[in-house]
Amino acid sequence: MSLTDVPGVSVGHFTDERRPTGCTVVLTPSGAVCGVDVRGGAPGTRETDVLDPVNSVAQVHGVVLAGGSAFGLEAASGAVWYLEEKGAGFAAGPVRVPIVPSAILFDLGIGDPTIRPDAGAGYAAARAATNGPVAEGNVGAGAGATVGKLLGSSRAMRGGLGTASIRVEDGLIVAAIVVVNAVGDVINPTTGRILAGARSEDGKTIEGSMSALLGGKLSARASAAGENTTIGVVATNAGLTKSQATKVAQMAQDGLARTIVPAHTPWDGDTIFALSVGRLAPSAGVLAVGALAAEVVARAIVRGVRAAQAIPGYPAAVDFPSR
Repeated sequence: MSLTDVPGVSVGHFTDERRPTGCTVVLTPSGAVCGVDVRGGAPGTRETDVLDPVNSVAQVHGVVLAGGSAFGLEAASGAVWYLEEKGAGFAAGPVRVPIVPSAILFDLGIGDPTIRPDAGAGYAAARAATNGPVAEGNVGAGAGATVGKLLGSSRAMRGGLGTASIRVEDGLIVAAIVVVNAVGDVINPTTGRILAGARSEDGKTIEGSMSALLGGKLSARASAAGENTTIGVVATNAGLTKSQATKVAQMAQDGLARTIVPAHTPWDGDTIFALSVGRLAPSAGVLAVGALAAEVVARAIVRGVRAAQAIPGYPAAVDFPSR
């Protein structure tokens, strides 16, 4: 169950072997209506202005999620080059210009910060894209993801990339792929327990960010602004306008609020794109698509953290099995 369950969508990863970083490319070469919602206070994005419903570009041809902070925005150029080679893009006189919005996360604190996704990485991820199962955990844009940084990186845990989908009886499919790199903790919405988050000083237990906040333990510089973010893509086979896709992206952010505490902070750049690649008219319209989008985002976040693997200094959820 993944984003590629939506016909017309393919996904590819590039994971850098030199340090934990990479990028993930979502391709819709035949075009997709797209909306975006930027809810965090420290976003890093490219080509989001064209998604405003009042602007003229009607469709996008891919979305890139990348590590590397602002440097990682360069990865989108590689996806653009790949799509141009395939003849995909917005017709502009004698050429076709692929429209590829992008969002990034900060992972420069792990390993050599001069190593970050570039245009070559974006091209490699696009070339690797398939409509098959999507790898999860610390791959692609999730390679260097961490969570629970409200008390500082020394007490953080591993984040990751997850994907999920839902198909309902009327044929509607809604799916999501999310990269979790939040300042807050990741919560299991079923049990309310913390899956991964801020650890105790000795690192052996999960203390939790809200416990620290309620106890007045937070230092103003515990985690620097802009060093976090949860970014993702929702896709559906429902036929949507740009305004409707924007509303779906807004509703999808509820999935973050259900699973990340605190979410949408001044230190995060939380951004969700919503793609419409079909013509299905669901029985409950945009309400159904948006409600399911929030649900698949929540499921993808949980899956990404559960699939993560530890590295020195950053244990993973699997290292706390009682959670």
